[in-house]
Amino acid sequence: MAASSYDEALRRLLAHEGGYTNDAADPGGPTNFGITIDDYRKYVKPGATAADVRAMKLEEAKAIYRAKYWDAQRCDALPAGVDYAVFDYGVNSGIGRAKKVLQRVAGVAADGVLGPQTMQAVATHDPKQVIAAICDERLRFLRRLRTWPVFGKGWGRRVAEVKVAALAMAANAPAAQPAAPAPGRAVVPLAKRAQRGSAVAAVAAGAAAAQQAHQNGMPAGAVAAIVIAALAAAIGIHAFWHWRQRQQQEMPA
Repeated sequence: MAASSYDEALRRLLAHEGGYTNDAADPGGPTNFGITIDDYRKYVKPGATAADVRAMKLEEAKAIYRAKYWDAQRCDALPAGVDYAVFDYGVNSGIGRAKKVLQRVAGVAADGVLGPQTMQAVATHDPKQVIAAICDERLRFLRRLRTWPVFGKGWGRRVAEVKVAALAMAANAPAAQPAAPAPGRAVVPLAKRAQRGSAVAAVAAGAAAAQQAHQNGMPAGAVAAIVIAALAAAIGIHAFWHWRQRQQQEMPA
């Protein structure tokens, strides 16, 4: 496939993502050109605020898309149309999910590593069938998200438009432009309340244990160790909830 597919894919993606949004129902939070505040902090400016995201330059967004989504999913090695379907899916629902869906469709182990085996397997399939399977799976996944009632109408239209355009790209034919933006990060929401509650409980338990140890005359070093253990438990709980969310995000629809 020709690397020039990127320009057309990016143009269509930006039309679907639109400009700045900060919808309370959107797990992505402040977002501009489809780049969330978490991505902007990760790739451009640690500690970025919503104002920084609003002021994001289009060229910054394009650079992130090229390196962190298109190249990261090896789209230049995919057939025309398949590259766009995978690219748009990865932006909207995370590259971890998009990669594994491509592998499942191609019939190889879904380990998220797009190596030679995956690429060879994709090459043995009809690109049109791969595109249709990816888009159909994507719609099934979107419909099971809690945010579907809020963003579902736009998402459904977006997937339909991506499917039509990707099939046209596979056939080297023209396709209509996206009708309107369809934003909203299509991910399994992080259980923030449960995460916060369990972390607070761990810290509170540690503080109570440290206070009791101090009152019982235990050495300062032992009391400090209890406090450190409680903080480590809170950090571990934070990591667990993010791991759990990632597992749910990437499981088969």
